[in-house]
Amino acid sequence: MHICVLGQGYVGLPLAVRAAEAGHSVTGYEPDRSRCERLAAGSSYVEDIESSRLQAVLSSGGYTATSDPQDLKGFDVAVITVPTPLTDRAPDLSCVRDAGRVLAAWIEPGATVVLESTTHPGTTRDVLVPLLEEGSGLVAGRDFHVGFSPERIDPGNADWRLENTPKIVAGLTDDCLRHVKAFYDTVTDVTVPASGLEEAELAKVFENTYRHVNIALVNELSRMAHTLGVDVWHTLELAATKPFGFTKFLPGPGVGGHCLPIDPVYLSHHVKARHGQTFRLIELAQDINESQPDYVVRRLQDALSRRFRRSVHGARVLALGAAYKPGTADARQSPAVEVIERLRAMGADVTVVDPYLSDGGSRTIPFTTQQVDEGTSVADFDAVVLLTPHAEFDLTRLAAEATYVLDTRGVMAAAQHVERL
Repeated sequence: MHICVLGQGYVGLPLAVRAAEAGHSVTGYEPDRSRCERLAAGSSYVEDIESSRLQAVLSSGGYTATSDPQDLKGFDVAVITVPTPLTDRAPDLSCVRDAGRVLAAWIEPGATVVLESTTHPGTTRDVLVPLLEEGSGLVAGRDFHVGFSPERIDPGNADWRLENTPKIVAGLTDDCLRHVKAFYDTVTDVTVPASGLEEAELAKVFENTYRHVNIALVNELSRMAHTLGVDVWHTLELAATKPFGFTKFLPGPGVGGHCLPIDPVYLSHHVKARHGQTFRLIELAQDINESQPDYVVRRLQDALSRRFRRSVHGARVLALGAAYKPGTADARQSPAVEVIERLRAMGADVTVVDPYLSDGGSRTIPFTTQQVDEGTSVADFDAVVLLTPHAEFDLTRLAAEATYVLDTRGVMAAAQHVERL
């Protein structure tokens, strides 16, 4: 089949490459010409897709990158994997609308269009379908097929990949569902049919709302435990020994990435805008998690004052990790970046080390197994704040050499000079 994937980012490129590997003829549509040129040259900018995999499907002729809409002509299945960000703290579906308008001109009878972009319930039916029908002159569900299949990409996760993560599939009609499922059966191991579009859309935003709310719960618990002088990390280990009715979540500097800071807002904003109702738990979780970077800064400020009788202003701080989670270069919405920016705004001299990210203004110190520099020692810093616990960080050395460590992830043993959040 001729497959078109609109958007060649962290969702679209893995899908396009996998579809090409499955034997389809794939067109990866990317309006950013600089990105398109990199793809055509066999250089992947998505960390889950090694350049060698991209080069293999390019060489086989199974994959072509393009920024020309005319190359969408004659597709059997088109999948929209464009960003759905927040603009002024409100859902922004402009990329979905743009993709729908571009695609509509090339829809032929019998073709299938699938939306994968995360969004609120009703988007496929109420936003995308009218654009496709207006631009094509055809009727969805009768002349062509429409579906929704939420992405479940977890950057850097080597265990759960596109092909072995269960794939929810939904259709505008039963026949639409049959065609959507038939395509995804060729690229994923397991497909899970949904009873309707809205149920599939809601499932996606709820998956991340569930995590968002539970992370907010343990973040607030960690604050209360600190006030009470109780070890929250040991408390959570004890609670996790219960074999039923409990799922362990851990505190941290906040939430980041492409899902947690954004997806729940799509749900709460939609409910309020459409029905005037407040999704109170989401909004409360958002408040807690968004304030967590500020809490980290306050804890560091208190420690410097209490231990060394000095302020953050002028203090030399080593920040370990800037990505939003370990083992990845993904810094989208990263709370670590917020902590770093807040410390610098308060006058701290912050050195950032992250083996997965490059920052021309940061020095590399002899602290990771991958990066070594001359001269600088961990002991030269007034404080170390561990924000993202990459495996490359030598935590044993950190505990031995650092003057003071604030461990925001609970991966180090508590000691006189090591505090856990």
